[in-house]
Amino acid sequence: MNRKFYLSILIVVVALALGANLVAAQDSFNWRAHEGETLKLLLNQHPYQQALVGELAEFTALTGIEVTYDVFPEQNYFDKVTIDLSAGSASTYDVFMTGAYMIWQYAPAGWMEPLEGYINDPTKTNPDYDFEDIFADLRNSEMWNLEAGRQNLGQGSQYALPWGFETNALMYRKDLFDANNIAVPTTLDELVATAKQLNDIEPGMAGMVVRGSLNWATIHPGFMTMYASQGCVDYDDNMVPQMNSACAVEVTEKWADMIRSAGPDAWTTYTWYQAGSDFGAGKAAMLFDADILGYFQNQPDAAAENVLGNIAWAPGPLGPDGALRTNIWIWSLAMNAGSQKKDAAWYFMQWATGKEFLTTGAVEYNMVNPVRASIWENADFQAKMAQQTNYLETFNTIMSNDAKIQFTPQPLFFETTTEWAQALQEIYAGADTQTRLDELAESLTIQLQDAGVIE
Repeated sequence: MNRKFYLSILIVVVALALGANLVAAQDSFNWRAHEGETLKLLLNQHPYQQALVGELAEFTALTGIEVTYDVFPEQNYFDKVTIDLSAGSASTYDVFMTGAYMIWQYAPAGWMEPLEGYINDPTKTNPDYDFEDIFADLRNSEMWNLEAGRQNLGQGSQYALPWGFETNALMYRKDLFDANNIAVPTTLDELVATAKQLNDIEPGMAGMVVRGSLNWATIHPGFMTMYASQGCVDYDDNMVPQMNSACAVEVTEKWADMIRSAGPDAWTTYTWYQAGSDFGAGKAAMLFDADILGYFQNQPDAAAENVLGNIAWAPGPLGPDGALRTNIWIWSLAMNAGSQKKDAAWYFMQWATGKEFLTTGAVEYNMVNPVRASIWENADFQAKMAQQTNYLETFNTIMSNDAKIQFTPQPLFFETTTEWAQALQEIYAGADTQTRLDELAESLTIQLQDAGVIE
């Protein structure tokens, strides 16, 4: 009887084990699960896009999924994205490049597919994906609960995947600094004074080049980094605009003075492209912008002969309390909520943000900065970036301090920040700083009230 009992138990155990193995096999991830599908991407013209396109055949070989794409220059890319997403189910694209700020407009409209359900599903996400390897501040910057306020980032749904990012740093001509015994500025006052000094030393060369066009992007790189490091905020905890605070007025006056005295003549037309091109062509001694912009300009196909190899990096100047609060930009991939091929689109997104592709992009292409911590430990990548003077040291300093999105999330970000850029242009042209910023704060308050963001 005991023998029969134990035999019965053994049969049950074997049956359960076989059943468990069958379930596990059914639940296992399979890269070929969507073989034969075709996806369409909407991409911004950028070195990250070039790396992706260069490796798309690898994705198709792995998955059997074909990929087509359209590429648009940045000056009209975001308009193209907005128009397409607003078409809903008639939208053309499955996956698109975006920035974290865009989540604040697109997610409330229902245009972005929440991703946490895909990330956490072992049948849809390969076991080697390692989402936590992506820097936490980047991941959290693309998680939002759809409510305005700085405290609401890192909560709610994951609306995009970080793909590559930019910290905003000071880039300078080390040959000019060395020849004239100039120290790298570490305060806002030193930054302004150094820009003026270089402008005087090198006739025909701007002491400093920064963005200045009538666009939200003028505010977010060097200006917002300096603004935040000085201790200024864009909105208080009640979403009341603070661009006219004493802190904001001081930073704005000094920034405008620096550009008037040491910037390019056509500053109000300067975008990312113009600022970088001037620096790479030897028309500016300093650039305060995305760290990768200096990297791209320090390549043989971009830099003038006297510039190549003479670019160095440093963190932005510290605030009066010694703090460094760097604003960041995150190029990301998001899924169109109107896509009819969401599971296949997710396969593409996890591949494009996975360790293998991003390592290839960082080492063999120009996908800097990588969003994964493990790639910064890669010896080949470290050797590549060590050729850029103080790039790695600057990055590590910035990331070990308060590097994050310094803006407050709110759905009118693009309209309000573009209006902020307009105020900066008018102050540069001679408008009284306090008066013009008071007008800006009043205007933004009315807009946020009308939108129901504040009472």
